[in-house]
Amino acid sequence: MNINGHCYPKSIILQALYFKLRFTLSYRDVEEIMKMRGVQVDHATIQRWVYKFAPFIEAKMRKRKRIVGSSWRMDETCIKVKEQWCYLYRAVDKSGNTVDFLLTKRRQRRSTQSFLIKAIANNCKPRIINIDKSGSNRSAIKVYNKRSFYKITIRQSKSLNNNVEQDHRFIKWRILNGLGFKNFESARRTLGGIEVVHMLRKKQMINPGITMFKSFCKLVA
Repeated sequence: MNINGHCYPKSIILQALYFKLRFTLSYRDVEEIMKMRGVQVDHATIQRWVYKFAPFIEAKMRKRKRIVGSSWRMDETCIKVKEQWCYLYRAVDKSGNTVDFLLTKRRQRRSTQSFLIKAIANNCKPRIINIDKSGSNRSAIKVYNKRSFYKITIRQSKSLNNNVEQDHRFIKWRILNGLGFKNFESARRTLGGIEVVHMLRKKQMINPGITMFKSFCKLVA
């Protein structure tokens, strides 16, 4: 993590990033906590740190994430960005491990296809994907099967998709106390950082640290 040009040491930046991405705190809350620890830093500066470094942390986690299972549960949840609803596509494996995620502006077959291609490229080809009654999700998997000549079994079961629906709750809970996302790119980057911490929480990192914060620091060591 390149911090050249920043007035604060790496340890301070990492603490602020972790507080924001791990807990249900606004940027002003993080500013106050850092002040209690003897560090004077403006909430707008912390926001810029999240915007700049969250994609880097996400990329590092992809390289150090444990291999997920071949049975996936895929679903999407609504995220409000500047008074408009966007859609966060997510998938977990049978054990509840995060497979991948993608924020999109629309809920349609192409969005599902983009997520599916990204998830497979970053992980592996699943044997089976469980979805809800969404026609766009089913259609996207069928298109992928046709174009790739690889047969992914489609299963539609509401009860089996409870896994991923329950997993959505952590992400939704994390952004509850914020003032909302002002633009799509900021939302995409921040959610990526939150997802990384969620994966650390689920012990998905290869050779993790003793604590979650130590694991977080090891990502950028």
